[in-house]
Amino acid sequence: MKNEKTNEAEESSEFEKSKVHIIVEIIEYMANSVVIKTIIKKSTGNISIMSFDSGEGLTEKISPFDTFVQIIEGKAEIVIDNISNLLVSGQGIIIPAHTSNYIKPNGRFKMISTVIKSGYE
Repeated sequence: MKNEKTNEAEESSEFEKSKVHIIVEIIEYMANSVVIKTIIKKSTGNISIMSFDSGEGLTEKISPFDTFVQIIEGKAEIVIDNISNLLVSGQGIIIPAHTSNYIKPNGRFKMISTVIKSGYE
């Protein structure tokens, strides 16, 4: 799930419950890297936030689960089955399960990724 030339840092501890979080402010950009922080990780799915430095993206992959992606800062190009979608802050898209997809570099941006694993048993 990372670009071969990208440094990828991941923090896997869940966030404190019953506390307000300003999501766009709790993840920072790191030079030449994709940073991933897990908000919630359960057997039925997970929610992560990611920051991408300029020129960084994610290589092509196929997930066995539906994934909802929302841009929370900047803009990003999400390619699903070779169809390009330019999303700006506030916009989201569902990447269907078993579908080829990748994120093309398009400047710095931050996003939330929600993977839903239930319903595929």
